[in-house]
Amino acid sequence: MAKRFRVVVEYDGTDFSGWQRQVEERTVQGTLEDALKAMTGESVFVRGAGRTDAGVHADGQVATFEIGVDIPPHGLLRGLNSALPPDVALVDVAEAPSDFDARFSARGKVYRYTVWSHFVRSPLRARRAWHVREPLDVEAIRAAAAALVGDHDFRAFRASDCDRRTTRRVVRAIDVDRQGAVLTIDVEATAFLKNMVRILVGTLIDIGRGRVPPDAVARMLATGDRTIGGMTAPPQGLTLLRVIY
Repeated sequence: MAKRFRVVVEYDGTDFSGWQRQVEERTVQGTLEDALKAMTGESVFVRGAGRTDAGVHADGQVATFEIGVDIPPHGLLRGLNSALPPDVALVDVAEAPSDFDARFSARGKVYRYTVWSHFVRSPLRARRAWHVREPLDVEAIRAAAAALVGDHDFRAFRASDCDRRTTRRVVRAIDVDRQGAVLTIDVEATAFLKNMVRILVGTLIDIGRGRVPPDAVARMLATGDRTIGGMTAPPQGLTLLRVIY
């Protein structure tokens, strides 16, 4: 009888074409499925809690899969990590109930976006942060971010090819923090639209550097007009921190 496992996955998304398996592209899902095939001899489908885009990272992506061979969790952890490349690893493996699904059982996610706010670039942060040279008005960013909290129609904060049937989402919290030159924006929501965090962060940063008016966020929510907002922030600053169940 097949056993279901729940795993927590960490990865540097720089050299991946996103989470979802694609033909002739290197993806996180494909890499995990290939490692499971090599270890178990079975074709295994790995479902992630969310489909991170190309270049986006994860500290706490959650995934589920089923295998028919009898391997204990610690054996899977050691065996798969020995087969996986350096930019992806399992940090936890546990058996899961048959009705647990990494995606559909989730009740929310937390993403962190990191900005290196300094006139000089940081080679050590180039793969994990967006370099913004202009000075930022952090209080203006916080004030604009407050308008995003709550149940709203986020159609102005999604990619043009987003295929979700409904664009209403509940943002539970947004925390804007600055420590020296490092600015982080943590967003917790029930679910996210494609590029939602990157668009809202790009808009907030453009408000902070004076390129977009302070009321842009409120107007985007009210009208659904994407053109009011700022740029789409680049992917390397975004990390999936954790999934809430």
